[in-house]
Amino acid sequence: MSAPHLPKVAGINPTVPVSDHTAGSLPDVTSAPGAFIQDRLAGWVSDLTTLHELTERLAGTGTLDDALHEFLDAGATLVGARRGLVVLEPSDRRGPVSTTGLGLAHAELGLIETVPRTATSYGRILEGLPDTEGALTTPDLPGDTGLDPRRREVAARLGYAASYAVPITAEATGRLGAAVWLYDEPAEPLERQRHLAGLYTGYAGEHLARLLELERARADVATIREELLPSRLPRVAGVQLAARHRRAPQGGGDWYDALALPEGALGLAVGSVNGSGPSALAAMGRLRAGLRAYAVMEGEDPVAVLSDLELLLRLTEPARTATALFAYCEPAERKILLAGAGHTPPLLIGDRRTEFVETSVSAPLGMLACWEAPSVEITPAPGETVLLCTDGLLRRTGDSTDRAFARLHSAAASVPKAMRQDAGAVADHVLRTVLPDGLDRGEDAEDVVVLAARFD
Repeated sequence: MSAPHLPKVAGINPTVPVSDHTAGSLPDVTSAPGAFIQDRLAGWVSDLTTLHELTERLAGTGTLDDALHEFLDAGATLVGARRGLVVLEPSDRRGPVSTTGLGLAHAELGLIETVPRTATSYGRILEGLPDTEGALTTPDLPGDTGLDPRRREVAARLGYAASYAVPITAEATGRLGAAVWLYDEPAEPLERQRHLAGLYTGYAGEHLARLLELERARADVATIREELLPSRLPRVAGVQLAARHRRAPQGGGDWYDALALPEGALGLAVGSVNGSGPSALAAMGRLRAGLRAYAVMEGEDPVAVLSDLELLLRLTEPARTATALFAYCEPAERKILLAGAGHTPPLLIGDRRTEFVETSVSAPLGMLACWEAPSVEITPAPGETVLLCTDGLLRRTGDSTDRAFARLHSAAASVPKAMRQDAGAVADHVLRTVLPDGLDRGEDAEDVVVLAARFD
């Protein structure tokens, strides 16, 4: 009768030697084949359970940084190491490039990087040198005299004596980087540990590739968004300007602008396009560009500027709405003529008053067949600041509309007198007060824009 056929369990190769907890006393297969199979199956089930738990934890990470830390920690568990590092260096050279350590301080990582790149196992993998497609084991760093002297010196200083390195790859993108785990004593992982680490690394590579593409997309959106906003604010006699912009992760549509106009005039604008992502950014760019053109042609009439902007929105984005506020300022006379379309009214901040400017109630752009609302004229006193902001500042608080407005008014009124001499200090104080650390969440879906203009 032929020997029993050993089953293959969920990707675990039965020909790989058994794990250490079963290798100590193997039963005689010819005398007790059932007990032998049960022992092997118990080892595979234990390995599969561990592998499942580790991959589930990795799948739960939502950022590239979290995933790299989780990958390092899980890999150390699988190969029986205590420290390690992973170098993210995609083969397409598009970035990002980073080094993440486990149990290694920043200075220790820097010390490791002083070793010639091709002398380290992870460096050889990243350089694509021959025989680096699989794992690289260095079981005895102190005793291997053929190694680079600097590598052995650094290992002795940091107190590790062996290393195990693996390439990190993904099917669609190729090489993403390399990871190396470090042992305190001469050692190397068992065959079964290598097998499990290989399975886990294969899954991790695909997960890291997805997060890498997501991070690249976010970086591209952030770059486009910054390019669509002013690179600097103009210098106009009689007024001091400052702007603050806190971005939403998905790319919100809040924007601002400040442009010098003929005869020493100044145009100030803030706006918000509904939605998020690339389409909202595109709409925001079109509206800002359109408003700049209309402001140059007829800026002294804010109602006409917003009416033209309404027409532009209906022609280019018929299914989208937006809010906007445009102010035509004459700093020499401290006179401002403004109009708003469904937007948060500006605040006047001074030593003797802190109050919202009473603008006419108007629907947002895109909600009426023809937009028109009367303009409002205000005259700031010397030293007063006009603060324009987008609705995201109010919505990020999580309060009702009335309470959010009250919070904003209170923050503006509490600006210390010494800070009121600087437009940037006023904007920063309002932001910190309205959105303290607990409310200023980086994952919030709302953009925030604050534009401050202090008149001499």
